[in-house]
Amino acid sequence: MKVGLTTFSKKYKQLVESYLKESVSHLTAPSMIKEAMLYSLEAGGKRIRPLLLFATLEAFGKKGEIGLETAAAIEMIHTYSLIHDDLPSMDNDDLRRGKPTNHKVFGEAYAILAGDALLTYSFQVVSNASSDHIPAEVKLKLITELAKASGAEGMVGGQVADMDGEGKRLSLEELEYIHIHKTGKLLEYSVVAGAMIAGANAHQREMFATFAYHLGLAFQIRDDILDLEGDEEIIGKKVGSDEQNNKSTYPSLLTMEGARQSLVKHITLAKNALNSMELETDILQEITDLVANRNH
Repeated sequence: MKVGLTTFSKKYKQLVESYLKESVSHLTAPSMIKEAMLYSLEAGGKRIRPLLLFATLEAFGKKGEIGLETAAAIEMIHTYSLIHDDLPSMDNDDLRRGKPTNHKVFGEAYAILAGDALLTYSFQVVSNASSDHIPAEVKLKLITELAKASGAEGMVGGQVADMDGEGKRLSLEELEYIHIHKTGKLLEYSVVAGAMIAGANAHQREMFATFAYHLGLAFQIRDDILDLEGDEEIIGKKVGSDEQNNKSTYPSLLTMEGARQSLVKHITLAKNALNSMELETDILQEITDLVANRNH
């Protein structure tokens, strides 16, 4: 029997959140660093990246559980990036998901170290995944691609370009470079990793990468719209921060109406990629709609 996104999300969010808490709690490490790691890991959030991985596996008729370690690793890397993003030397944010940011609770030094610990632990988690579920050669590819998606060629490179672009009038091409790398590469990895674990063929991997590319851009466009129109209580941080930091955004370059049209275009192209494959992509379709219409 098919389940909807609500039931699917509840099941897999609980699974990945339990795993994150248990795996960090059992580390042989000082209690303060574990506390700082868990503080941000347990701060809530949509868990969109793990859900994309689980939904991709289920599109192939595989059990999502076989990708649990990889999904948790992605969430660790995403969380580390948020901790570092919020630091005074970066975006200097006081709130994240409605709670004080990590450095406001634990201080800057512990926040930096908590991010470092989450980043490095993520690769250990993938390497420890059961070989019954993921063959060694696939595991090696997962680790390589995760490093690429999160490092200088991916998320970190996008973050650097984002910082360099502050106070400048960027072109649309420059803005898309930032978001393809800063946000899109890890989203894309979540989907492609699910396809790799499921044993997808070359065409399927290409179509899933295309889907994730457009989904990642749609995600950021919606983010930019929410930064101007969102409800501060719902999104859990101050609105208008991009404008305050002199950042180029899709609404500032395209107008709000142009940004909305671009959002619809990328959502349509993402769905077209899914529809080109004869797989059970209902949950991925629902996640795509969620990205388009989310309010936080």
